[in-house]
Amino acid sequence: MTRMIRLGRLLVGLGGLLLWLASGLAAASSVDNLRLWAAPDHARLVFDLSSPARANVFSLDNPRRLVIDLDDSQLNANVDRLDLEGSAISTLRTGVRDGNGLRVVLELKREVEPRHFTLAPNDQYGHRLVVDLEYPGESAVEDPIDPIEAMIREQEIAADRARSEAVAQGRNPADVTAAEVLGSAKAHPKRDIIIAIDAGHGGEDPGAIGPAGTREKDVVLEMAKRLARLVNAAEGFRAVMIRDGDYYIGLRQRTRIAREQKADFFVSIHADAFNSPRPNGSSVYALSQRGATSETAQWLAASENEADLIGGVDGSLSLDDKDEVLRGVLLDLTMTATLNDSLTIGGQVLDQLGRVNRLHKSRVEQAGFMVLKSPDIPSLLVETGFISNPDEERRLRDGAYQQKVVQAIFGGIRGHFQRNPPPASLLAWQRDRNRSPGGNEYRIQPGDTLSEIAARHGVPVTQIKQANELNGDIIRVGQVLRIPRS
Repeated sequence: MTRMIRLGRLLVGLGGLLLWLASGLAAASSVDNLRLWAAPDHARLVFDLSSPARANVFSLDNPRRLVIDLDDSQLNANVDRLDLEGSAISTLRTGVRDGNGLRVVLELKREVEPRHFTLAPNDQYGHRLVVDLEYPGESAVEDPIDPIEAMIREQEIAADRARSEAVAQGRNPADVTAAEVLGSAKAHPKRDIIIAIDAGHGGEDPGAIGPAGTREKDVVLEMAKRLARLVNAAEGFRAVMIRDGDYYIGLRQRTRIAREQKADFFVSIHADAFNSPRPNGSSVYALSQRGATSETAQWLAASENEADLIGGVDGSLSLDDKDEVLRGVLLDLTMTATLNDSLTIGGQVLDQLGRVNRLHKSRVEQAGFMVLKSPDIPSLLVETGFISNPDEERRLRDGAYQQKVVQAIFGGIRGHFQRNPPPASLLAWQRDRNRSPGGNEYRIQPGDTLSEIAARHGVPVTQIKQANELNGDIIRVGQVLRIPRS
């Protein structure tokens, strides 16, 4: 009897041991795939995992490396197929660590600031480890505008202009005074109007996916590039691409880039989706200070804002708190004038789009999209069509149709700025020259008042107001006034 009891205990112990071993094996994770997204200012490396895995990421010097250790994990992917082009990674090596762990070593070509986080499964991916390599001092856009460099360049041009004038007068250019340089710098800058073009989604976030597998991020990037070419080909305009490749940029960073680049207007391009294939047509959205203006707009605002979560701002992908999120986005907005401009431009864009495609809504909708939150830049989000509709998905893939859509978008934007050009722009200079040939220009300096400027030039204030379409006495430093002949 005692022997039977001991045998039973032994079997129970063995069963427990086998169960413990089985649970340990079940807890082990495998890296099933690696994906890399290279951007101008960062790279994102994504590990697709079979189950959650604890990671430790640290840097080493001489040579510069980044080490990624995953506990209880094994490699089940071919890392040789990973394209490292355009990233800071020169080589990627892997090995076994402590018998049951995985070590990934990135040999780096430049300094990086790493950060990492995990993401839970969603409709498109399973468990993921995301490692971001941010490049200190780099801009997210190509050929960024450096305001200090622009100011120095303007001063150098003004100095060259003043010296040339001195030579023409028979004077020694070395005798040119600072006052003369400042006076020369007051000439009209004739600057380009900057249009910031944002292709929605990108990289880890594909956006909506059509019935035939078309990814929103690919369609809108192609349209953004087409729009940028149109903008750059137009005299007096210049495009800034928020992203020009397949990588992700946070929603708040998109508006921050536009502001850093001194954009006059921001347009975000998307391809709509719904949980039914029937809806179709194009839509134009401006920001609403009171929330979404329709149930569809409210649903869209939440789904587009979710892109920040997919991109890694945090690991939660729940839509349950969308109303709270939208309220939070809208709380700090004080942008009545900017919103009015957005709605005006949106109406013109919508009118042009209606000549190319059916309109889903006949007026500019308003919703709480994060990318529209800049308080000082008129902004629109254009849903070019429903990628969830099979017919529109097919058209959205067509290059000729894409070109018509972007021509409509730019037609609306260009028409607005031709009628309402920023004061320092080339278009404003051309308009003013046509209105009142001859006359002078004056750039407003700190401390100037309209009455002092009028007295200095011997011109009544009313004539200056009329020549510059001023409704009041408010003027801004840097604004260029047309001074009519007295």
